[in-house]
Amino acid sequence: MTTAVAPSTALTAADRCDRCGAQAYLRVELQTGGELLFCAHHAREHGDALKQVAVTVQDETHKLGQD
Repeated sequence: MTTAVAPSTALTAADRCDRCGAQAYLRVELQTGGELLFCAHHAREHGDALKQVAVTVQDETHKLGQD
């Protein structure tokens, strides 16, 4: 899995996890095209599988630590 250097658009509160509907903090661009959005929990849970299919990853989980 590689990290996107310059994401096209920042994730917002309107971006939702494709697994549970929580706010998304990770956008994964797939090798086959398309993208998936994940909350931090599901990004960690599916991290190994994502590494195999990701072209780029936009990781904004650092926002969770802000007050």
